[in-house]
Amino acid sequence: MTALRPPGLGPIIGHTTDKTCRLWIQAGDLDDPSGPLGLGGRTVGVIGLLRKTRKSVLKAYYFRLQREYDRTGTFVLGLDVALGRHENDRQDALRLDIPFALDTPYSLEPDTEYCARMATLTLDDPMPDDAALSDVELAMRLPLIANIQSMLLDLRPEECEVVFKTFPPSGVIQPSLAFLLGSCRYPGLLWKVKEADRIFAPMRAYLPHGNGPTDDARFTLMVGDQIYADTLNRFVPLGRADTYEEFQERYKTAFRSPNMRELLRSAPTYMILDDHEIEDNWTQDRVADTGKHAIFNYAIGAYMSYQWSHGPRSYGRLLYYRFDCAGYPFFVLDARTQRFKDCEKGLAENHLLGKPTIDPVHRSQLRVLLDWLTEQQASGGNVPKFVACASVFAPNGMSERIESDVESGRRLLESNIEHRKKSDSWPAFPKTRRAILDHIVAGGIQNVIFLTGDIHCSNIARLTFPAPTKGNEMVAYDITSSAFYWPFPFADGDPNGYVHDSKLPEQQDGFPIANGEMHYTAWAFTQEDNFCRIEIDQAGRRLSVTYYDRKGDVIEVAEASGERLATNRLSLAPW
Repeated sequence: MTALRPPGLGPIIGHTTDKTCRLWIQAGDLDDPSGPLGLGGRTVGVIGLLRKTRKSVLKAYYFRLQREYDRTGTFVLGLDVALGRHENDRQDALRLDIPFALDTPYSLEPDTEYCARMATLTLDDPMPDDAALSDVELAMRLPLIANIQSMLLDLRPEECEVVFKTFPPSGVIQPSLAFLLGSCRYPGLLWKVKEADRIFAPMRAYLPHGNGPTDDARFTLMVGDQIYADTLNRFVPLGRADTYEEFQERYKTAFRSPNMRELLRSAPTYMILDDHEIEDNWTQDRVADTGKHAIFNYAIGAYMSYQWSHGPRSYGRLLYYRFDCAGYPFFVLDARTQRFKDCEKGLAENHLLGKPTIDPVHRSQLRVLLDWLTEQQASGGNVPKFVACASVFAPNGMSERIESDVESGRRLLESNIEHRKKSDSWPAFPKTRRAILDHIVAGGIQNVIFLTGDIHCSNIARLTFPAPTKGNEMVAYDITSSAFYWPFPFADGDPNGYVHDSKLPEQQDGFPIANGEMHYTAWAFTQEDNFCRIEIDQAGRRLSVTYYDRKGDVIEVAEASGERLATNRLSLAPW
């Protein structure tokens, strides 16, 4: 008898636009939902868009769940699969209202709420795992979608339903936009596992219909360490993932935890990896080691199944991407899989965003970012431009700064050189950082805001540049939110370990650029488990940044003066 079952994992609301929404699920085993799916069946996804009453299905479709992606799959509602492509992505959907024919999709409207349910259908399949079936061949084995779509209504909503809102009209700058930012979810050990999931419940309250004081955040941005593949340390075998099954287990444990699962099906979530999705302090030069090459393959295979697949496909199968919301542009960097270190040749040969461009047809990630910044300034003027990166752009750690000889004014570029060589952040990659800073200044690119995580110590930094002309001040910030859960504040992240004012003699850290130095001040440090809500206010020409603890209460953070604030308001150049 044909029967629909809820997803084993998901649904997850992924990349959303004003007219589309990408939704993700994974199939579960029929007998053991927490285990791997057995080999005796072929499973396809089923999705139905519900009417406003939620008592009937407006439109339903099949879609592929790929074995090579852990039987995960995505469906883009609003996408015309007859065309078969969206941002370099093949839909792999089976439209069976008319047998074996693709029909017209249901169009989504901007800034509109929709409800969908997702499920799986499993068929007996004696074919070997490596055998492939085309859409048409598979469609011949499936019942007509019209005959089973009503079964979606029999499933429990909390197991299969998503309610999402499309973004405002594309290309129209809205007067305000709010979103959530966070990173670093340590999994917890033994009885601490529940604590690792706690913060996602209050986060849900700030998303639409979350019944919080301000439940208007459009999406959540998670900037790294969504899992910890190396629970203890990369040198400690205990708790270290070094098989594909162990990487799978990390994702299933993280995404199946009750509060996080509820969060992921409540509003779009955008993700990017950091080192703990692979191995602590990962750099790509480790791939030369045979054992590390295998770990990298396992880690990235799992990452693409569980995180990359429901995000934007802006650059094909590359992991960095861009998206827009409410007229505000975002660029999310892959600062982990393309970082190369060659400390034997000095810091100048280290590259955080891939090898430098030689062939202009094949641009490096750095070149793509710089071109994107130029395009955004040309098309949108001073509209805030958000650059998300797992690694903190500023402030530097005290041991990783570039000091000056205060008396002579001479730059001591070799000061702290050994610490910078060992750094897992931007200080080890001065060539990459300088290229970005020089480009911002030379292009007059205003209101660049870095969104970062990683260091288990949230803070805000304001970057200052030599003004090219009097009265033409450049404005840029770094907003860091870390960690969702980190139970060892005594081990790292001490606010006293970071530069607060790069111009002070005992904290000298001016970064050399083409026409002088970039300096910065940093404040709002907190080591409490946290996430932050960022709100853009066009009329007020500012960003509002508020940090919340794992109970959802506001964390008051200190300015440089010592005054404690519930919300930091960051001034921007008008747009």
